[in-house]
Amino acid sequence: MKIRIKYRKLGKEKVYGVAHSDGLIEIDERLKGRKKMEILIHEVLHLLWAEADEEEIEKKSITLTKILWKENYRWVDPHDDIPLQDGSK
Repeated sequence: MKIRIKYRKLGKEKVYGVAHSDGLIEIDERLKGRKKMEILIHEVLHLLWAEADEEEIEKKSITLTKILWKENYRWVDPHDDIPLQDGSK
């Protein structure tokens, strides 16, 4: 499944993010920093681990966010020419 990310205001939906079964993830465009990372991870986990319940997704997304944030991962530059382990960019 190809995962696509779309940023828009989600105030009317009263959520920070939502994952659709077609691979689209919508994230509230007003999120910043660590909360943005948490919600992105959370919604990706919903797509990758569809059988998991909300409590499992929440625990895992918070754990991953805390680890990555502590290791100083931040949104700095979305352009990276170094491929991932599978050779993709």
